[in-house]
Amino acid sequence: MMGKEFNIPFVGLKLGVHEFEFEINDAFFESIEYSLIQKGNVNVVFELEKKETMMIGNYSLEGTVHTACDRCTGPLEVFIEGEYQLVYKFGTEPEEDEALVVVYPEEFEINIKDSIHEFITVSLPSRVVHDEDECDEEMMSLLDEYVVNSMDYDEDDEFDIDDEDDEEFDEEEEEPEDTDGYVDPRWEALRKLKGNKEE
Repeated sequence: MMGKEFNIPFVGLKLGVHEFEFEINDAFFESIEYSLIQKGNVNVVFELEKKETMMIGNYSLEGTVHTACDRCTGPLEVFIEGEYQLVYKFGTEPEEDEALVVVYPEEFEINIKDSIHEFITVSLPSRVVHDEDECDEEMMSLLDEYVVNSMDYDEDDEFDIDDEDDEEFDEEEEEPEDTDGYVDPRWEALRKLKGNKEE
């Protein structure tokens, strides 16, 4: 599915509401790099209301998509639906509002492909998982083995400092002036720094 199919030439449209319908299929997702969705069949209805100074785009989508299970990473079919809105404002200055798209004077059409992909993606549940008995058993076994090995790993080993380094550090460190009680080395260093500045 080529990007040009999602071009909406608004210049020739009369004021009022105009409806466009798109059938999103596997080719759509294959054409997008790094898409979280691998395959899908989604019906998208795009209503564009044209006004004098702006256009309001309402997106309505419903269908199924294939993505990766968050637990076993295997393929998973998910039903999605949602309604979203973007405002297309005629102007010359960029806007920070993500729900506002600036349409510059030299433009005569809008392309809604990226918006459709974004809305399909955000329609996915926050966590996508198979039912427990439907996960990829081989992958789950590998994950279980990895978790067990991770628990056996002693993180302290990686951050141990050699005794020689400790001794060297201790020799360089001066004793606190206050011998009646413990003085935090950080405060001692600050106090010395302040004294040097006063001199």
